Amino acid sequence: MTKSSGLFTLHFFLTDYVSIKNWAEDDKPREKLTSKGRENLSNAELLGILIGNGTRSKSAVDLARDILQIAQNDLAKLATLGIKDLCKVSGIGPAKAITIIAAIELGGRRKQATEVTKFISSSKDAYSYFGPLLQDKLYEEFWILLLKQNNAIIGAHKISEGGMAGTVADPKRIFKVALENNAAHIILCHNHPSGSLKPSAADLKLTQKLVSAGKHLDLGILDHVIISHKGFYSFADEGTME
Repeated sequence: MTKSSGLFTLHFFLTDYVSIKNWAEDDKPREKLTSKGRENLSNAELLGILIGNGTRSKSAVDLARDILQIAQNDLAKLATLGIKDLCKVSGIGPAKAITIIAAIELGGRRKQATEVTKFISSSKDAYSYFGPLLQDKLYEEFWILLLKQNNAIIGAHKISEGGMAGTVADPKRIFKVALENNAAHIILCHNHPSGSLKPSAADLKLTQKLVSAGKHLDLGILDHVIISHKGFYSFADEGTME
């Protein structure tokens, strides 16, 4: 009796699942995007298109919902997931995981390309420049943004990268890069993979050291911005530069 009941349950489960191929045309993600536009698709539907194929028991959209559940339906958290994290979802292998990560990275680069201003006039401008670059990184990186006298952007340079807990920024290298590129001003920036926007004691000490040294070289340190997926912290805005 128990065996028969189990077989019935399994049969019901398998027959209850409906492949995307058998969905109504307006419900199929690819067809819906074509007919109604990408803005009308849910996050799960867009992710389902990237996944492509589902399993015998779940559609690609179902797998997408499982992935979003791991990320707590937060796209910022989704962007921090690695291949191993995504592969924890049954039906997602390395190939599908890599496709998702590549799409997220491409979206971040597009955001950076469209939002970046040619001049920096505020901490928000600095965040717009560095946010897409650093907010989803799994490891801490330290960058500098080089500016001309009128705050026009010369370019950005990565000074160092480390682990999840921190990285070491060498003042000698920072000023060497700035002087070689004839920078008049510098904006410091690093990320906190933990999501915290609170500067550490080491962050404060380094900032004060660089501000002091910059005065002797006639190089202004305009700001130090901390980036995370939760937003940003500006030393200049908070009055903690010195």
